[in-house]
Amino acid sequence: MTDTYAPRAAVQARPGAGSAVLDVVVPVYNEEADLGPCVRRLHAHLTAQFPYPFRITVADNASVDGTPAVARALADELPEVGVLRLDEKGRGRALRAAWSASPAPVLAYMDVDLSTDLAALLPLVAPLLSGHSDLAIGTRLARTSRVVRGARREVISRGYNLLLRGALAARFSDAQCGFKAIRADVAAELLPLVRDTGWFFDTELLVLAQRAGLRIHEVPVDWVDDPDSRVDIVATALADLRGIGRLGRALVTGALPLAQLRAQLGRGPLPAPPAQVPVGLPRQVARFAAVGVASTLAYLLLFVLARGPLGAQPANLLALLLTAVANTAANRRLTFGVTGRRHVGRHHLQGLLAFALGLALTSGSLAVLHATTPPSRPLELAALVTANLAATALRFLLLRLAMHHRP
Repeated sequence: MTDTYAPRAAVQARPGAGSAVLDVVVPVYNEEADLGPCVRRLHAHLTAQFPYPFRITVADNASVDGTPAVARALADELPEVGVLRLDEKGRGRALRAAWSASPAPVLAYMDVDLSTDLAALLPLVAPLLSGHSDLAIGTRLARTSRVVRGARREVISRGYNLLLRGALAARFSDAQCGFKAIRADVAAELLPLVRDTGWFFDTELLVLAQRAGLRIHEVPVDWVDDPDSRVDIVATALADLRGIGRLGRALVTGALPLAQLRAQLGRGPLPAPPAQVPVGLPRQVARFAAVGVASTLAYLLLFVLARGPLGAQPANLLALLLTAVANTAANRRLTFGVTGRRHVGRHHLQGLLAFALGLALTSGSLAVLHATTPPSRPLELAALVTANLAATALRFLLLRLAMHHRP
C-alpha cells in the first residue's frame, strides 16, 4: 500500500488507432436468431456514440445450432467484430476466456438479448477509462432505474441481492445484471481466483473486488425483460446458493489471498485532511456513543450514591462534574484520536462548557420535576436520562468542533 491516495492511470485514448480501447464481449449459446440483430445494433451504437476504438467479441459457448455460422458472417461483415469459439458451455467460462485473451485495456460484456438500454454503455465504461473506478455494473435496483419485468423475476432478483448482503456482506446493489465492465489490469489479477464458470461468475468477481478494496461504479439502467429468456431459474438459483456457500467458506477460512490483493490493487489511504475538515464521522459517532453509555452509567451510579447524604441537586452537580472530566479525556483519546498534552487545556475547557450546558439541562429538568410532581427516584432518574441524552448530543458537537481536524 502507498502512503498517499493514488488513482489508477487513465486509459489513453488514441482516436483513429487500430487497437481497441474497449472490448465488448457477447456470450452466446444457440442464439442464431438474435445474434445478428444484437451485434449489428451494438456495432451501430458504438460507431455513432463511442469516441474511442472498440471491438466486439462473440464468445460462442459450444452452440449446436447455426450460431457459429452467424458469428463468422458477422466477423466477415464488420471489421470490429471477432469470434471466440469454446468447446464447453458456461457464461463465466466464456467471459474468462474472452477477457483473458483481449488486448483492450477496458473489458465489458452484455447479454445478447440487449435487455439493457445501450445509452448506459458509455456511462458504464467512462469511470474505468478515466481511472476513477476499477469495475462498473449496471443496476436495475436503483431508484432511478426503469425496469419492465414480471413479479417473479423481480422478487427473485431482489431476494438474491438481499441474500448476498446478509451472507457475503456485499455492498453492490445488483449482482446479476448482464451489463458489466472491468479494467484489464484488474481482471488479470482477479480472474485466476474466480472458480465459477457459470452464472455465479459475476457475483464471485464482484465480491473479490470489494474485499480487495476496489472501487465498483454503479450505473442505473433501463431494462426490459426478454420474454424468450432460456435461463433455467431453478437450476441457476441452486448453483448460486452453492456458490455463496463455497465463497463464504473461502472467506471465513482465509483461503483467498485478500491481503495480497488489497496490497496489489487496493487504493492507498487518503492524505491527511486540511484543518477544519471533518473526517470519520460514523466511526466517531459509534465510539462517542460507547463512551457516552459508560459515562451515563457512571453518572447514574454516582448520583444514586450521593443522593442520600447530599440531596438531589448537589448529587447531580458532583456526579456530572466527575463524569464530564472523565468523558472528555476518554473522547479525546478514543473518539477523536488525540494524544499528548497539546491543546489539552482547550479541550477540557470545551468539555467544561459542555458540562455547564449539561448541568443546566439536568438541573433544570430536576427543578421542573420537583415543582410539578412529588419527589420520586424513578421519575428523577428518567428525567436525568432524558436530559443527559440532549446534553450528550451537545457535548459531541462541541468536542468535535474543537477536535475534528485531528487525525
